[in-house]
Amino acid sequence: MTTDSKTLGPPESHIFKTPFLSIQFKHIRKHAEIIAALFSGLLILITWALGDSIPSALWVTMHLTAFVIGGYAKAKEGIQETIANKELNVEMLMIFAAIGSAAIGYWTEGAILIFIFALSGALETYTMQKSNKEISSLMDLQPEQALRITNGQEKIVPVSELGLDDIILVRAGERIPADGVIVKGATAIDESAITGESVPVSKLNNNDVFAGTVALDGSISVKITKPANETLFQKIIQLVQSAQEEKSPSQLFIERFEGTYVKVVLATVAVMMFLPNFLFGWSLSESIYRAMILLVVASPCALVASIMPATLSAISNSAKNGVLFKGGVHVENLSHVKAIAFDKTGTLTNGTPEVTDAYMDPNLDKEKVLAIAGAIEKESTHPLAQAITAYSETNWSGATPAIGQVTTLSGNGVSAYVNNEKWEIGKAAFVGKQKAFEFQNGIAETLAREGKTVVFVKYNDKIAALFALKDSIRYDTKIAINTLKKHGVHTVMLTGDNEKTAKAIAREAGIDHYIAECLPEEKVDQVKKLRTDYENVAMVGDGINDAPALASANLGIAMGKGTDVALETADVVLMKNDLPKITNAIQLSRRMNKVVKLNVVFSLGVILLLIASNFLQVLDLPLGVIGHEGSTILVILNGLRLLK
Repeated sequence: MTTDSKTLGPPESHIFKTPFLSIQFKHIRKHAEIIAALFSGLLILITWALGDSIPSALWVTMHLTAFVIGGYAKAKEGIQETIANKELNVEMLMIFAAIGSAAIGYWTEGAILIFIFALSGALETYTMQKSNKEISSLMDLQPEQALRITNGQEKIVPVSELGLDDIILVRAGERIPADGVIVKGATAIDESAITGESVPVSKLNNNDVFAGTVALDGSISVKITKPANETLFQKIIQLVQSAQEEKSPSQLFIERFEGTYVKVVLATVAVMMFLPNFLFGWSLSESIYRAMILLVVASPCALVASIMPATLSAISNSAKNGVLFKGGVHVENLSHVKAIAFDKTGTLTNGTPEVTDAYMDPNLDKEKVLAIAGAIEKESTHPLAQAITAYSETNWSGATPAIGQVTTLSGNGVSAYVNNEKWEIGKAAFVGKQKAFEFQNGIAETLAREGKTVVFVKYNDKIAALFALKDSIRYDTKIAINTLKKHGVHTVMLTGDNEKTAKAIAREAGIDHYIAECLPEEKVDQVKKLRTDYENVAMVGDGINDAPALASANLGIAMGKGTDVALETADVVLMKNDLPKITNAIQLSRRMNKVVKLNVVFSLGVILLLIASNFLQVLDLPLGVIGHEGSTILVILNGLRLLK
């Protein structure tokens, strides 16, 4: 393949220089705050070392330069926020303190104050960057181009141009650019970017694949099922981004408290500049000096920094481990949960039931009943319906009957017409309990006691068939339930299954309590009842019918492979469908709340100690600066521990 000079762009020297300089500039910009803070500190150190050996004008100029370089970022932030919110903030308090220190001749102390304040600000920025790292790495994994096949012709196009039902080719070793379904080929897929699971998953025809995952050992043709901006990959990125923007109740309280506190401090400083001179006989210079120290030590920097770095670190840590929180409020609230309600299918179980038993009315054509049942259930996306369809297709190879007027009654069953004859498929209550349990000498009760879900087929007011299905418990369900119970969390299963099936599944999983034959609207009522009894309740589900209950709970938790509606409604998403991750997230939430409480108590304690020392005249400005700003750096570092 040859290319003319016009397509090559700039000369060779520019090809090497420009990207390099761009990368270097980007790197410098990323660390601009810490570089400015350290340069400011270096300038202060040089000025202090030179001391009286340099002219006073140069000495002052060097301090002013340190002020500007170190304080520019925070001063700009403080002024912009003050103008925007019409509310004084901690940044403005630090500016006033530094100017006040310089005004009474304490240039070095004021510069040190700016330096340490800038350093603590740089640490906060580092926390933000660290918490954004997972998003950045995810974005880097999103391919920008795809190989589209149209009428047998291959063409590289931007991913944004891909439309629904487009066919793309993904070769071995390439990253899949969009969500879709395999229509040709087979491969092993590395889904670690989505689920965190390092073991590749084998994918064949009709299997779903996700953007950002890698086809390892085979080429596949994929039909696009979602636009590029609606892929699971994009949703993960959006979830984490929105989580960082949403603040916890503690953070919101501190921010509201900050404005009032700053005003009180400034008023107190104004009074202290003159009142001790009259009441305690302090000299005017001593009163002003003590007022400047008060301005420094009473600033709530450490208190303000007690929560956000810890919250962002916890969100980032969770995202890395496959648990996505939609906001700091949910990280904070998770540790307060006293009861958790679980949907059964797809949550406690694998969600892929199989037909284990099938009984037909001997007076009817078995193959006809099987064919019609499979055709009707093919119209539904419910796991039980899909299992019956799969069983029908396996045991019947004839033509599919034509069906019409399909009506689904959520949580109960489905009805349809075949050759103007009405057929109904669903639970016992849907087709008639008495006839259902009399069918085949009451075999339904025996099957239900075995933990199987029983589905009936009704035709001409008679039970035509019965299917028994079994959905196996997830291998990690028992571990998760057992751990939750050890943490004192009450567990409840909400299921549409009958009493006997629900009892068998609950007993096998170790669930404390279960509620059977629960319709979607009844799940909401049960969650509300649990909130009355336990105050803080979480709901875990994966289906569209779980969305109302997820929204009704204090905390909605969705399984990552669930429906889009469940993912959008939930407050927390388990990307790997791994229930034990809930207990890990609860432990992280408790750790975060402990860190926040420790930070708040520590920062308030330091402020009170420094204020008392100042009134007793045993604290000078340098120690006040170090004590106050040092406490700010310590609480930020303590919050960063949650990254691990």
